[in-house]
Amino acid sequence: MKKSILIVAVLSVFAFTSCKENAADKVNEENVAAAAETNAKAGEVPVMTFDEVEHDFGAIAQGTPVEHIFKFTNTGNAPLVIVDAKSSCGCTVPEYTKAPVAPGEKGEMLVKFNGSGKNQVSKTVTITANTAAGTETIKIKAFVNAPEGAAGGQANVIKTQ
Repeated sequence: MKKSILIVAVLSVFAFTSCKENAADKVNEENVAAAAETNAKAGEVPVMTFDEVEHDFGAIAQGTPVEHIFKFTNTGNAPLVIVDAKSSCGCTVPEYTKAPVAPGEKGEMLVKFNGSGKNQVSKTVTITANTAAGTETIKIKAFVNAPEGAAGGQANVIKTQ
């Protein structure tokens, strides 16, 4: 009985060790190269760098439409794609470059404001893009003068800079 247990044990050890394969032998070199390339590109992201992130229209008459072009450069190392741009109010409409902006190239975002509101007005445009943060923000502001004779409005506003 002892001999049969010993023989079964020796055969079991032999069977388990002979079937063991080296995992490193199964690695496909093409997959290693593809994984290395993917890892290298993981650090490549576009960076949206604006010439200015806030624009002041100054004093404008109520209902006077104004617009400003925000210029930006892709200072990253991957193409910049703007997915969406939304304003904090329906009175402000952003228009943006739909085509991808290559690294080092410039793009523009036109922001139109219809001049609604009274007194100091600030609006924000949130840009959704494939940057590291995922969103970028630009702002516009203006001092909107109500028409003369309007109830509660300020007819004579003096603006100092």
